[in-house]
Amino acid sequence: MARKSSLMGSIKSLFSAPEGRAATGRLKDAWATIMLGGAGPTAAGISISPETALRCTAVYGAVKVLAETVSQLPVHLYRRTADGGRERADDHPLEPLLSDAANPWTPASEFRLVMQTQLALHGNAFAWIGRAGAEVAELIPLAPGSVGIEPDAVTREPVYTVTESDGRRRSYGRSEILHIRGIGAGLNQGDSPVLLAREAIALSLVLEQHGAGLFGRGARPGGILKSPNFLTMEQRSSLRASWDSQHQGGANAGRTAILESGLEFQPLQLSSVDAQFLEMRKFQLQEIARIWRVPLHLLADLDRVTHSNAEEMGQQFLTFTLLPILRAWQDAMRLTLLTPEERAAGLYIEFLVDDLARADLAARFTAYSQAISAGVFSPNEIRAMENRSPYAGGEVFTRPVNTAPVNGAPAGGATDAG
Repeated sequence: MARKSSLMGSIKSLFSAPEGRAATGRLKDAWATIMLGGAGPTAAGISISPETALRCTAVYGAVKVLAETVSQLPVHLYRRTADGGRERADDHPLEPLLSDAANPWTPASEFRLVMQTQLALHGNAFAWIGRAGAEVAELIPLAPGSVGIEPDAVTREPVYTVTESDGRRRSYGRSEILHIRGIGAGLNQGDSPVLLAREAIALSLVLEQHGAGLFGRGARPGGILKSPNFLTMEQRSSLRASWDSQHQGGANAGRTAILESGLEFQPLQLSSVDAQFLEMRKFQLQEIARIWRVPLHLLADLDRVTHSNAEEMGQQFLTFTLLPILRAWQDAMRLTLLTPEERAAGLYIEFLVDDLARADLAARFTAYSQAISAGVFSPNEIRAMENRSPYAGGEVFTRPVNTAPVNGAPAGGATDAG
């Protein structure tokens, strides 16, 4: 109701403006208010939306880190076994949608990339579930802006209303829409991090534009050319064109200005150093990284990264940033894509985060060696993780300390009472 009241107030103020006032700016601001759901333009003077926010390099970098990380992680359907272990449910029709292709034209990794991008920008990600009978046949992403959510008046279950490009609207039940949501003040959907932090993003964009304009003008502040004599319009235009041709642009930086007829140049703005321009840029990078909880070293800010803390930062990214997102993915897919009977039978969906350590070859093989020595994995299981074929005898598990076969006798000839 508050959002509707703000929207109606913006429209009312638009049409009640006194005559003589320029209406163009007000129309633009009111239209931005409507499109941004009551957000309106920022104090920095520019409107921010999930689409325009990607023009900010820090926002693009943060969203890119999250989306590409989720897209590269394998996700599979598993079945719990009677002995407490698990096995991959390759015979289930849902497994190819998770690991191969979400639909005939979208690879599974691209599907996760698109969905995670929408989740990071809009706070929600939606996909239509196409079924062949009771089985899930395809998953098709939906634009978050085209999906509305309202609870059913009786059951309180969410009802999704999708607006097509031609204006047609259709309602779907919760079993027909895969909904991955982020945090938000509402009960049924998340809030867009971009709109919640739009002032910080707008300030970063303004700083980028200021820097580009500053160096586009030869890294010189704007100012006034003062003349002791009156100049006609033609003389002013000629002087401006002459000055810009000699001193505008990075290629003209550092050129000596020649002033004639008593002209005097008086700068009006502070230099980039006086305004602590670089410090402000770095602080805004930290502000935007804070929105998505992305470590600064993943956004190419390596000031505080050392060999001793780099691994710890990577672990914190996995624990505090990535795992909550993956949990939201797993729970949403398990609840929507699996039937209650399948969940009761022990079927579940899980991301494999082991691939995050694949780049560190030494650490990976050290962990493999310790797992084999402790009897946690067999050599053939490790080879399967590395996409290598098994070898004869590689399925034997070993015990700790002496690495003897689990079912064999120790070297001294004594039998294992266990």
